[in-house]
Amino acid sequence: MKWSEISILTTNEAIEPVSHILHESGASGVVIEDPFDLIKEREDMFGEIYQLNPDDYPSEGVLVKAYLPVNSFLGETVEEIKQGITNLVTYDIDIGENKVEISEVNEEEWATAWKKYYHPVKISDKFTIVPTWEDYTPVHSDELIIELDPGMAFGTGTHPTTVMCIQALERIVKPEDSVIDVGTGSGVLSIAAAMLDASEVEAYDLDEVAVRSARLNVKLNKVQDRVSVDQNNLLNGITGQADVIVANILAEIILRFTEDAFELVKPGGYFITSGIIQPKKQEVKEALEHAGFLIEEVMVMEDWVAIIAQKPTVE
Repeated sequence: MKWSEISILTTNEAIEPVSHILHESGASGVVIEDPFDLIKEREDMFGEIYQLNPDDYPSEGVLVKAYLPVNSFLGETVEEIKQGITNLVTYDIDIGENKVEISEVNEEEWATAWKKYYHPVKISDKFTIVPTWEDYTPVHSDELIIELDPGMAFGTGTHPTTVMCIQALERIVKPEDSVIDVGTGSGVLSIAAAMLDASEVEAYDLDEVAVRSARLNVKLNKVQDRVSVDQNNLLNGITGQADVIVANILAEIILRFTEDAFELVKPGGYFITSGIIQPKKQEVKEALEHAGFLIEEVMVMEDWVAIIAQKPTVE
């Protein structure tokens, strides 16, 4: 089977929305080539345990790559992707040069490309993300390993927005908590919640491809007894309350369901939001507060923001 590699030269600010557009267009995952990764300082505790090759990165801007099957709809799909990225400027997102290139690769080359960019990464005190083909020995006895295969995952779990969500879950989720994961993608946040001994995790995504991907990853990590994955539009139609709701999606989408989240979080429970670019931070904070939440913490990593909000306890 032949695949087409689509490469978009854009900005760091646009990584998440461009990735979202690629996922919505049927891509099974994205590769991000950010030259900033070559020079940024990393804490020993959470730093990647591999060496980066400068030849793999652009001299300026950020490359976001994805793979699409070569078929009769490819041309139309590429045009829709281009239009979707161009439309991001209406949300005040800087898309940079927005140079789009297409090249053809065969299935073997595609698999090799994924493995080239994906290695074990320790992202928090407890969690390490490990690709399925890598041999990795835990450093600590209480280390939690999440296995992911980027051939079926929506992201590798190492983007700052995901890292902050997992770090927040690690601090907040208690044994026997119930968790709702909105826009689950690869399912990595649901898997993390289950590994933190949440008793029940409901994962939702509007994209049926993401639902299949998450279900596979849930089984791969042997947490299917506590994690259910279903297709759903945000929190529409959901009635059961949860101790924690987590959503790692675009700020513009978070703004659509802050009030629904407030209704579905138990008193004293938490709403963790991420995928927020710096210019949208205040708008999301105000929406959360307007819905009734108290802002407990604002986390920042690189150019990204995550917010931990709590629903007041009913006296």
